Amino acid sequence: MSIIPSFFGGRRSNIFDPFSLDVWDPFKDFQLISSSSPETSAFVNSRVDWKETPEAHVFKADLPGIKKEEVKVEVQDDRVLQIRGERNVEKEDKNDTWHRVERSSGQFMRRFRLPENAKMDEIKAAMENGVLTITIPKVEEAKKPDVKSIEISG
Repeated sequence: MSIIPSFFGGRRSNIFDPFSLDVWDPFKDFQLISSSSPETSAFVNSRVDWKETPEAHVFKADLPGIKKEEVKVEVQDDRVLQIRGERNVEKEDKNDTWHRVERSSGQFMRRFRLPENAKMDEIKAAMENGVLTITIPKVEEAKKPDVKSIEISG
């Protein structure tokens, strides 16, 4: 549970999540300005939810307008999940007049350190309606044998 309350729809922030690598990045929400067109170039920082169920770790990233071919999901350095991709700038026609440009374009990347109970060889990813879902099954904990004490007589 987060110490900082959420004012946006009751979603909890992962600011104190020990598994996330990018939560302390003070520049993650800043826009990077391109010299060619400052209004149409920005670093896209996709929002990702991470929940843990009894069976798996499930990541959901909102990536509207991005095709699955434009997204890469990788595991690096043994236990670091990386999601990256790029939203391309819309082609400009010299006869068009832009009144407002609010949709970001550019590259995005998110990284998460996975816990020891993640099955790294069974990761699955699917993209549907602009939502990338990554499911990482958890290692089943070995059931501890029941220990029965035997009283020693004599």
